[in-house]
Amino acid sequence: MDIRKGLKKKKRIVIKIGSSSLVHKETGRLDLTKLEILVREVSDLHNQGKDIVLVSSGAISVGKAAMGIEKLSSLKQKQACAAIGQVKLMMIYQKLFSEYGQTAAQILMTKETMTEAESRYNALNTFEELFELGAIPIVNENDTVATYDIEFGDNDRLSAVVVALIRADLLILMSDIDGLYTDDPHQNPKAEFIAEVNSLDDHFKNMAKDSTGSRFGTGGMATKLLAAEIATQAGADMIIANADDFHIIHRLIGGRNYGTLFKANPKEEFYLVDYLEKM
Repeated sequence: MDIRKGLKKKKRIVIKIGSSSLVHKETGRLDLTKLEILVREVSDLHNQGKDIVLVSSGAISVGKAAMGIEKLSSLKQKQACAAIGQVKLMMIYQKLFSEYGQTAAQILMTKETMTEAESRYNALNTFEELFELGAIPIVNENDTVATYDIEFGDNDRLSAVVVALIRADLLILMSDIDGLYTDDPHQNPKAEFIAEVNSLDDHFKNMAKDSTGSRFGTGGMATKLLAAEIATQAGADMIIANADDFHIIHRLIGGRNYGTLFKANPKEEFYLVDYLEKM
């Protein structure tokens, strides 16, 4: 069977949205039209009986815009903007999801949440109970308290960790690029698009550029390939797709040929903590 045709049967899906996909590039303020489409897409998947987790960046960007800050000058300023922006972002998510008859829930995490066995167990129980209640968890890194030694650093990696924790069977990374290329297509017009990756070996990892094309985002292709390594070895398929139009989400689930698909390649002895220690 065509693996893309099988995506519609996925029951537990994590969708990651970066800051640059949620805000207007000119102002850094939320693009409410795109956000409404995203919520409608996620709500429709949930109405199909699927467990959906939305890993959403944007708190710092929203906080910066609200306070009129052009450039962050310190960690405490970043954390303050995260505190302001997270509240505003969740208020909007809650309002939009409620308009589609859904209940959103907030989960804020740091790497410490996952490295400690008891807190990891408690986090899993929280996710499972939210699924049982029919809520849609919205996850973000807890930037208000996270410092270098306990932060994931970007939500690409965080979303893959969530996939491994809750045993999801699909991760969708929404990005500012169509998928994986042999080189950076913004710099090299001859870069070739890669539609499918059966096994994530060094050949593919060497294609990554550890950078980002957006002043609002933190994760480049290298972080996405690390996310792919974690997700696929945990037993999930993963797709990198372009976030220009969030309608692409239902097209992906419907088996349409968009983005780069990384096939699940379950590792017999998969230990999430091993990957966390490398971050």
